[in-house]
Amino acid sequence: MIWSRDYTVEELNGRPKGHIGELIGIEFTEIKEDSISARMPVNEKTHQPHGILHGGASVVLAESLGSVASNMIIDSDKYIGVGLEVNANHLRPVKSGFVTGICKPIHIGGKTHVWDIRLYDNRGKMNCVSRLTVAIIPKT
Repeated sequence: MIWSRDYTVEELNGRPKGHIGELIGIEFTEIKEDSISARMPVNEKTHQPHGILHGGASVVLAESLGSVASNMIIDSDKYIGVGLEVNANHLRPVKSGFVTGICKPIHIGGKTHVWDIRLYDNRGKMNCVSRLTVAIIPKT
C-alpha cells in the first residue's frame, strides 16, 4: 500500500465543503493499494455550450484525484501537496451519465509526485487521459 495510513471513501468524501469538486459533484468511489477512483456527473454543471463534457471539468476531476492521492501519501503535519502541472487529452465526447477517473502513480518522490489519471464513460470507454505533477511543499 502506498498510502500513509488506511483511508476510507467516506473520509475522502467528507473533506471540507465549498470547493470546486463539491460544486460540480465529484464523489470518491474506491481506494485500492496503489490507486484511487472518483466519479463526476456529466450534466448542465459540467457541460460546455455544445452539450458535451467540458474539458476543464475533466481536468478538475483529474487534478482533484491526483492532489488528494498525494496528500494521502505525505506527512500531513509537515507537508501539503499542490498541483504544479496538469495536462489532458480529451479522446471522445461524453453527453450524459458519469465519468469515472482512476488515478495511479507514475513517480512518488520527496518533492514531486506524478500521477496518471484516466477517465472513462458509463460504457467503460476512455474519454480522457491526464498527467498531473504535484509539488510537495512544507506547511507554513
